[in-house]
Amino acid sequence: MAPKNIIFIQYFKTPIGELIAGSIENRICILDFRYRKMRDAIDQRIQSGLNAIYFEKETPILRTLRLELEAYLKGDRKQFSCAIKMVGSSFQLKVWNALQAIPYGTTISYLELAQHLGNKNAVRAVASANGANAIALIVPCHRVIGATNKLVGYAGGLSTKKKLLKLELAFSRNPEELPFWDSE
Repeated sequence: MAPKNIIFIQYFKTPIGELIAGSIENRICILDFRYRKMRDAIDQRIQSGLNAIYFEKETPILRTLRLELEAYLKGDRKQFSCAIKMVGSSFQLKVWNALQAIPYGTTISYLELAQHLGNKNAVRAVASANGANAIALIVPCHRVIGATNKLVGYAGGLSTKKKLLKLELAFSRNPEELPFWDSE
């Protein structure tokens, strides 16, 4: 079946790397690292799930997203106002909805997230769903850390994850209270 819809995309160069952003029906369906390992699989999932193709064009919602992203990365914004459209399995959607409940400037372990979802044995499945997240920052998968408080797994790389967590911590509480991983 030929694609019937268009996902308007743009590439944003940011202090944390180049991102791809996309919208469909005035909702963000992708905000992800352009050069991540799972790029092709994620693009295929989104395009197939929305029966759409990518078309590079600026739209009002992508312009708003870019401005909000710039403000977030400067510490001037803690939440995004853009509506989102998540594409994934029912389990992935459950995980991604739970991620959105993690407050700015805080972290949770994969185990705690699995327990929150009602299955402490689902740690690997939760980690896999977390890694498949295509709407970075808005769906804050960077706030999930290892059980021993280690920074593990992030599409943008661990140094980017650390930068994002330090940014949020610095603007959410006393920067002198940064966790031990700040010195790693």
